Amino acid sequence: MKILISNDDGVESPGIKALAEAVKDLGEVFVVAPHRERSTAGHSLTLHKPLRIQDLGNHYFSTSGTPADCVYLGIREVVKGRPDVILSGINRGANLGTDLYYSGTVAAAREGALMNIRSYAFSLVDMAATVPNYAKEPLRFDMAAKIAKKVLQATLSVPFPSHSLLNVNIPNVSIEKVKGLKVARQGFRYYKDEVTKRKDPRGRDYYWIGGPYERFEEDSLSDCHWIEQSYVSMVPIHIDCTHNEFYTTLKRTLHTCTL
Repeated sequence: MKILISNDDGVESPGIKALAEAVKDLGEVFVVAPHRERSTAGHSLTLHKPLRIQDLGNHYFSTSGTPADCVYLGIREVVKGRPDVILSGINRGANLGTDLYYSGTVAAAREGALMNIRSYAFSLVDMAATVPNYAKEPLRFDMAAKIAKKVLQATLSVPFPSHSLLNVNIPNVSIEKVKGLKVARQGFRYYKDEVTKRKDPRGRDYYWIGGPYERFEEDSLSDCHWIEQSYVSMVPIHIDCTHNEFYTTLKRTLHTCTL
């Protein structure tokens, strides 16, 4: 089995190293990741400037591109063929709910799903940044990697529908406190609406956008809910974003509309 691993935290991040180490006995592992952090890069491809690949040895490669670029290049220029599995992560922080639209971690897995390759995104949730009154703790990447491997092994026999992926979030708690695995729905997270305006040394305005996490929409079936309860959450995602009920309503309402 050929396994391609990428991320958005960069090729030197502890999460990607832990993940590659954990799955190395499952097949031939290739790591192709950004040469620097590309968090919240979303699903962007670099079309208007050249990209470079650097061979770091031991099947590790860095690129000057985005996470999606890494998968695109990894398949065509490093693996030189379709890998059997694409793994992204382990991300430093949550990719819960609507985070996935901004996430470079999820984008790398989504790029694989676009090509109908079995794809997974793994993230390690800093509970102190997610759960009220939770004490800050070091991130347990080795623990998360062991869980990621178990999730992969448990689902390898499950057929993936066309253009789909699994978004897996792992709570950063001791292994004894992980209560289990829950198949969940994508939730909705909300952040403080914040723009910080400052002036540079030359008197020109500049801005920092993006406030801290505030809360999630209550839903006992959501990934956000299960992470708060110290479960690993696994959300099946598909590329087709069509709202089927809305689609049916519009078809019924507009069937006589002429322009």
